[in-house]
Amino acid sequence: MDTSDHDVLTALESDAARVLEAHIEVADGWQPHDYVPWDAGRNFAFLGGEDWAPDQVSLSDVEVLAATVGVLLADNLPEYHRDLAFALRANDTWWKLIGRWTAEENRHAIVLRNYLMTTRAVDPVELERIRVEHMTTGYRSPSLHAVHILAKFALDEQAATVRHRRSADVSEDALLSAIFDRIATDDALQAELFASLVAAALRHDADGTVLAVADAVDSFSLPSVDLPGRGNSTALLAEAGLYDETVQTEQVVRPLLETWGIFDLDGLGDDAAAARDRLRSAVGVA
Repeated sequence: MDTSDHDVLTALESDAARVLEAHIEVADGWQPHDYVPWDAGRNFAFLGGEDWAPDQVSLSDVEVLAATVGVLLADNLPEYHRDLAFALRANDTWWKLIGRWTAEENRHAIVLRNYLMTTRAVDPVELERIRVEHMTTGYRSPSLHAVHILAKFALDEQAATVRHRRSADVSEDALLSAIFDRIATDDALQAELFASLVAAALRHDADGTVLAVADAVDSFSLPSVDLPGRGNSTALLAEAGLYDETVQTEQVVRPLLETWGIFDLDGLGDDAAAARDRLRSAVGVA
């Protein structure tokens, strides 16, 4: 981490403490086990029961896709945690923020996996194999500068909010829909947390933050995973009507740029003004 990043994180430390406290006050400490239909579960063959078979699946292909992608992306949590930890390794306040986000995200993987296993909605052997492959491949951030990371995670969580809300809307399984909706509520609060930190960065250094936001938007894409026999999850989600580039522009990128007031900033330098023009063009703002 370079000196400029350290200076930014030091300058934003009080904002980080305030934002984290506000987040904890409104975040619901929900319990993953409450959303799992334990009475639907039974042993697999290893414990004398019956192993998974395709005819045990009661969900639609879209529901299975949404839940599988959700649990696999959440399972790759260590990679995202490392990304945040490397970029924001300043002091106890930032560590607490990273730890809180990590703990909340882990609940998403827990509840989705437990639901999928008890209802036998997916092949558990294949899911585990894909999980190991996905985590081995890992995740690489295009940048590790602090403000870029904050902007990227705001985009990530806003995108996750949209994806999970849309998954809840299309699911015909009431419990799975409730799980998606519960996760989306978390995602929205996490998006607000990171967005608030970017807003604080704008007050500290408008030019540098606009450049970082433009960089994050230029390189942003929905996290994805390759599903054997089906293809890349991003294309599959688009085909299923759950998430595509139009949704990303209209429901992820533009709302965040408007929240930050990027297009209303005065006094930007030439480079930042040019970056803002690129953002205008990217989201179709005159």
